[in-house]
Amino acid sequence: MTSEVLNPPFLAVSNVPVGLRTLIVGAGQAGRALARDLQRVDRFGLTPIGFLDDDATKRSVRHLPVLGGLSDLLTVATAQRIDVVVLAIPGLSEADVARLATAAARVGASVRRLPSFVALLQREVVGTDLRSLHVADLIGRTEVHVASPAVAQIIAGRAVLVTGAGGSIGSELCRQVNGFVPRQLIMLDHDESNLHRLQLELQGEAFMDAQDAVVADIRDADRMRQVMKEYRPDVVFHAAALKHLPMLEQHPCEGVKSNVQGTDNVLRAAVEFGVERVVVISTDKAADPTSVLGATKALAEQVGRVRAGGRTVLSAVRFGNVLGSRGSLLPVIVAQMAAGVPVTVTHPDVTRYFMTIEEAVGLVLEAALLTKGCETFVLDMGSPVRIVDLVANFARQLGVPDVRMRFTGLRPGEKLHEALFSETEECLPTAHPRIFGAQAVQPDAEFEARMAALYDAAHRNAVDEVKRLLGEALPVYHPDARPALDLVRSAPYPDDY
Repeated sequence: MTSEVLNPPFLAVSNVPVGLRTLIVGAGQAGRALARDLQRVDRFGLTPIGFLDDDATKRSVRHLPVLGGLSDLLTVATAQRIDVVVLAIPGLSEADVARLATAAARVGASVRRLPSFVALLQREVVGTDLRSLHVADLIGRTEVHVASPAVAQIIAGRAVLVTGAGGSIGSELCRQVNGFVPRQLIMLDHDESNLHRLQLELQGEAFMDAQDAVVADIRDADRMRQVMKEYRPDVVFHAAALKHLPMLEQHPCEGVKSNVQGTDNVLRAAVEFGVERVVVISTDKAADPTSVLGATKALAEQVGRVRAGGRTVLSAVRFGNVLGSRGSLLPVIVAQMAAGVPVTVTHPDVTRYFMTIEEAVGLVLEAALLTKGCETFVLDMGSPVRIVDLVANFARQLGVPDVRMRFTGLRPGEKLHEALFSETEECLPTAHPRIFGAQAVQPDAEFEARMAALYDAAHRNAVDEVKRLLGEALPVYHPDARPALDLVRSAPYPDDY
């Protein structure tokens, strides 16, 4: 039974300091102590907005309102634009923890339990503590949580399959999808350790004998058909991919096998077994690609336009760098600063688009709701951010005021500035203010023959042939379009900044 909301959640709490908006679950002794400490110490970066508590006699604690009971979390978190939910009830059952975490995931809020949170406050912040940082200072704008309740109409009560479920984007997709109460969430990955970790996080146990964790490789076409036939998903989010740009420059055949043919295998199987809706995760590097990564993801987008058919609608969602993902910039910066060496940056003027994983996935879910068939959606990522500025702001938040930087030069395939749209694409509005459409050129009549030749060359590990065929399949692909570092170095940025 829903408890009475003592302070109506549609009345926004105002006049609070800048910081991640934090909702404390539990207005008892632990919750009061936590609120006291957060109010006194700004450097934690968390601003308490109010409490949830099932004791109807509690209306205000430490000058903060009690906004409702525990069952009101979704309503309150939505109305108050909550970033972080802290569970401050020591005896809370695992079932209640899972229920509250699921509700928080629906609005993109992160959840912390008090014991681990207290431990966090007793040590220095590290790169993985992204939610403790002022994200707006890093990306130059306020982070927005956008997975609206309307997304439930394509997920609630449906079977949803996420490929690459153990990765950064895939695991966040699983968290947020799970918050919309699907009939079944099928998590597919070729790495059983990642699946074990994710299952433990979402379910509180991970015996690895449940039907929702599927070990499979998207490169195996027969296995993809088997999975689609057995599970009959209604919705598929295809996040599995190889994503490290320099690595794929060295091993382009592997990029084709996973990013192009692997995507082809998933989409063919999805169409064959009547999946209603498929969303392919793409990248801004697919716009006028200069790298193997960008070229393979651009071809994956084209594969989606070719494979759509029957009752299946397909779309791709393109966005830039995400903060906090495995192998992303922040953990690397922390490791280098901890080692006492200069932070390596490719170029003093290099810029990238950034958003947090939670924000990106929330918009992916919104794009899935918009999907009618054969679209390429592009997320609004604000303005590009100079890497040197992001490093300096991040170091400042970690208490390292004089960070040094060493410029190494752009690597093969890297651009000085990314673009979200290619020069041949038109930016089109959609029903969502932060999602645009790219009016892409349709693949020509030779597309299937080119893909067959590309797949054959990749399986023969013929590197030079694969690079040539990528260029033939994508006339806009111009590899290694790098500016020389010594010609464009800006005067204010010496080697060690």
